[in-house]
Amino acid sequence: MDRLLANGTVNAAQSGEGPPLFLFHSLLSDRASFDAIVPGLAGSFRIIVPELPGFGRSRAVDGGLAKIADRMAEAVRDAAGGAPAIVLGNGYGGFVALQMAIRHPDIASKLVLADSGAAFSEPGREAFRNMAKVSRDKGLEAITDVAMRRLFAPEFQAQHPELMQDRRAAFLRTDPEVFRAACDALASLDLRSELVAVKVPVLVLVGEHDEATPPPMSHELAAGLPRAELRILEGCAHVPQLQSPRQFLEAIEEFLR
Repeated sequence: MDRLLANGTVNAAQSGEGPPLFLFHSLLSDRASFDAIVPGLAGSFRIIVPELPGFGRSRAVDGGLAKIADRMAEAVRDAAGGAPAIVLGNGYGGFVALQMAIRHPDIASKLVLADSGAAFSEPGREAFRNMAKVSRDKGLEAITDVAMRRLFAPEFQAQHPELMQDRRAAFLRTDPEVFRAACDALASLDLRSELVAVKVPVLVLVGEHDEATPPPMSHELAAGLPRAELRILEGCAHVPQLQSPRQFLEAIEEFLR
């Protein structure tokens, strides 16, 4: 069931019963990337899976990642009735969740940050600048192969052709302007000095083969957070909940209790 949050600006799917658990999707994917784990969580939680601002039917917002985080804080408060909630973010969704927790310290009771970080290396920043430039010059189609490689290892792509067809189609539905704005934001982002503001427990997850947000970023993130634990997901890349849903659920199960 879909519902509109934050004065009708954020569209979200909702299922299950229990305390609220929000799932924020990555930049190169969409909210369907959580479809494989929602059934395993909906027995214990009320799962809210929003489309981030500018994706799907959620209204875009100007002002960079900070304003996006503010919009999502409004949506979380709306759906959770003002009480602190558990927020899980993957990739770009993890950066949004982290920025949100920094700017709104009362918003979350726990965070799960999967394949995310506090800042990119210079090669990582350059990759975002390049994707923005190529997409501007030639369209999203020109970077689809690059985007898929950032999400999944070549071997996984070869073994799951139908899934990859679906993921390519999802990426090509992304608003090009929203995509480029996100690339620009991530290319300049550095939240490392603000991590001490996050006082809630944080589970940091990363796929061992993640090329988009490599494991060193998660090591740095966990080291900078006051109450963080780090887990490496074997055999996974940037979207572990889609690539290995059972392993992902097992990794978060105890933390969510």
